[in-house]
Amino acid sequence: MGIQALYSAASGMTALQTKLDVIANNLANTETTGFKGERANFEDLLYRHEKLPGAEAASGQYTATGIAVGLGSRIESTQTDLTQGTLQQTNRPLDVAIEGNGFFQVTDPSGQIYYTRAGNFSVNSNGAFVVGSATMGRLLDPNITIPVDTTAVVISDTGKVSVQQPNNTQLNQVGQIQLATFINPQGLLALGGNLYAQTESSGAPQQNTPGTNGVGTLQQNMLEASNVEPVTQLIDLITTQRSFEFNSQAINASDQILQLIANLRRQS
Repeated sequence: MGIQALYSAASGMTALQTKLDVIANNLANTETTGFKGERANFEDLLYRHEKLPGAEAASGQYTATGIAVGLGSRIESTQTDLTQGTLQQTNRPLDVAIEGNGFFQVTDPSGQIYYTRAGNFSVNSNGAFVVGSATMGRLLDPNITIPVDTTAVVISDTGKVSVQQPNNTQLNQVGQIQLATFINPQGLLALGGNLYAQTESSGAPQQNTPGTNGVGTLQQNMLEASNVEPVTQLIDLITTQRSFEFNSQAINASDQILQLIANLRRQS
C-alpha cells in the first residue's frame, strides 16, 4: 500500500511541476505583445477497484458504494486563454491591434502560413508589410506594399490600408488586411515568436474582412497587450507550491510507514 502512495504522490508532483512551468511561462510573457496565457488542466489516473459499486453482499443486499483507490494524477492538457488583452496606445501608425476575434496571417520564408495576434508591423526594404521578429520579417498575407514616397499611412477599422503621397490630397488604397478565424482556435499549435500554426484540431482558417461575420475590428496606433494577469498567476503559483508540498509530505509519510513495516517484519 505504501509503495502505491509513493507513486501516486510522485505523479502529482510531476504534474504540478508542469503546471509551475506553465505559470512561469505566463509570467515571463506579461510584456509580450498579443500573448495569450495558458492553463494546465489535470485528470486522475486509473483506479484499483477492491469492491465494485452494486456488488452483492452475503446478505443478498447490493452495496451502494464500492472501494476504489486512485493511482495519482497527470496533466490532461494545457488550454490557451483567448480572452482579449488590453489595447495600449503607441501612436505608431504601423502598430495595429485586433479588437475581437481573429488572427493576422503571415507568410514564412518557407512558404508556410502562420497566424499571430501581434500587430507590430514594419516595412522591409521593398516597402512590404512585415511582422517583426528577432530573426526575420515575415510578410503579411495578403501582402501590402507601401510606395516609397508615402507621407502617411491610414488603416481603417475594417482593414483598408491607404496612403497619402506628395502633391495629392486624396488617400489612395494600397491594400486590404484580412483576418483568419478558426472553429477551434485553442487547437492552434503555439510555435513561439508570437506565432501559431494550423492543425487538424483547429480546423481550416476562414478569411474575413475585419468587422464582418463576427470578426474583430482593427485599431491603428495601438497594440494588444498580453492577457496575463500577474496577480492571478501569483495566487495560482502559491496554491501550486502548497499542493507540491502536500504531495512531498505524502511521500515522506509513505516512506516512514514502509520503514516501520520493514522493521516490524524483521522483529517478527
